[in-house]
Amino acid sequence: MRIDIITVEPDLLRSPFENSMMKKAIEKNLAEVHLHNLRDYGLGNYRQVDDYQFGGGAGMVLMMEPITTCIENLKKQRIYDEVIYMTPDAKTLNQATANTLSLQENLIILTGHYKGIDQRIRDAYITKEISIGDYVLTGGELAAAVLCDAVIRLIPGVLGDETSALTDSYQDNLLSPPVYTRPAEFRGMKVPEILLSGNFPKIEAWRAEKAYERTKAIRPDLLE
Repeated sequence: MRIDIITVEPDLLRSPFENSMMKKAIEKNLAEVHLHNLRDYGLGNYRQVDDYQFGGGAGMVLMMEPITTCIENLKKQRIYDEVIYMTPDAKTLNQATANTLSLQENLIILTGHYKGIDQRIRDAYITKEISIGDYVLTGGELAAAVLCDAVIRLIPGVLGDETSALTDSYQDNLLSPPVYTRPAEFRGMKVPEILLSGNFPKIEAWRAEKAYERTKAIRPDLLE
């Protein structure tokens, strides 16, 4: 998988790809991530990428020309499955979306900044818009990192045990059940006996029951 991220703050995005599973995926050539500084496509001597919004109002808007040039240059080199815009005014990222995107070959992710991007970019180039929650960040860089992590970890070969991702929360519209590790008892707090029994059918039944109970208590909307 190849992911091209267009951003005005590339330094914000370097660290996530130099650590943990995303670093592992890149080192194993299972994923490649390329950062494109939008200011390299900016206008004039000052590399302008934003301007005041028509109609007045607070907040600058990312301009059409730099974004258009960057996207079109990328699309001349390869076919992209999706051109994604990270923005709070979009459908919220969920596990189903991450699953679908993990099957794609080439993605462009455009990160918003300031007041957002010119609507004409959204109309002409964006194929999918994604939010990571009902709140606003300074820019879309951290949201892009969240999306990349959610997607890249699902690529076969990234996780040590590929079945691990299949038992994550939300894969079956349920939250994950409680998990425990050694020691079996600590300061009087004991691991449930069923998990020590070795009876795997009963263990799986217990986990399914606890997953349902946790989901009903915390996220009943997932059961609707």
